[in-house]
Amino acid sequence: MAGRTLDRTLFPALLRYWRSKRGFSQLDLSLVAEVSTRHLSFLETGRAQPSEEMVLRLASVLDLSMRDKNALLGAAGFLQRFSEPAPTTLAGPAERALDHMLVQHEPFPLIIFDSSYEVVRHNRAAASLLSRFIAEPQVVSLPLNVFDLLFDPRLSRPFIEDWERLAQLMLMRLQRELLQCPNHPRLPALLERVLGFPEVPAGWQQPDFALGAEAVSCFSLQRDDLRLTFLTTITAFAAPQNVTLEELRIESYFPADSQTELLCRELLSS
Repeated sequence: MAGRTLDRTLFPALLRYWRSKRGFSQLDLSLVAEVSTRHLSFLETGRAQPSEEMVLRLASVLDLSMRDKNALLGAAGFLQRFSEPAPTTLAGPAERALDHMLVQHEPFPLIIFDSSYEVVRHNRAAASLLSRFIAEPQVVSLPLNVFDLLFDPRLSRPFIEDWERLAQLMLMRLQRELLQCPNHPRLPALLERVLGFPEVPAGWQQPDFALGAEAVSCFSLQRDDLRLTFLTTITAFAAPQNVTLEELRIESYFPADSQTELLCRELLSS
């Protein structure tokens, strides 16, 4: 790349790292990527330099995210291929789809967050819900973070029934994602912050993957006489065209009982 000196040790190191992480031997990767084992060995030792097409082929076989594909391209001296627009500047069909989902899901909450769990968009129902389940509104800072809401005793944590179960499941998700994306620019700091909140059990420092993951989560919020129970699902874009879309997550809240459905309608109209 013009204007900078290329570190020729970086691409070989990243390639070895991802091959090992995905459980491929050199022979396995060479067969799937349709490249000779000799050439792959030369790429991993730095004796040969890859073409851009080769970098993308290997990244595809290794099932890298768009962010990691960009990093691998940069390590080999090529320009990044996948753009990363700010979530607030998305345009075209993706923006229209998000607008439609936010409106159509009302009177039930829907939030959209990025790969570091910062809330980038939400509908009116989500704003209405949050305004009623924040312990100390004066300490709220934007952008809101899903994990701060869950773990900070000044935010929503005091009103979450069965907090330990939900918090441990969410923490396990964060720990799993960090293992899968160890070079993520913000997840390590987020994990450190979460583990530093008051009364987070020391035993949670190490992930307990025996708990498993839940496709649908259920939780209840209660403050004084107001109690709501939700089922939540998290979805993502299929075949995203850039890093931002690939990393966006859409969390939809569905009423788990008729009382919650009625209260959601009343809260939004009040």
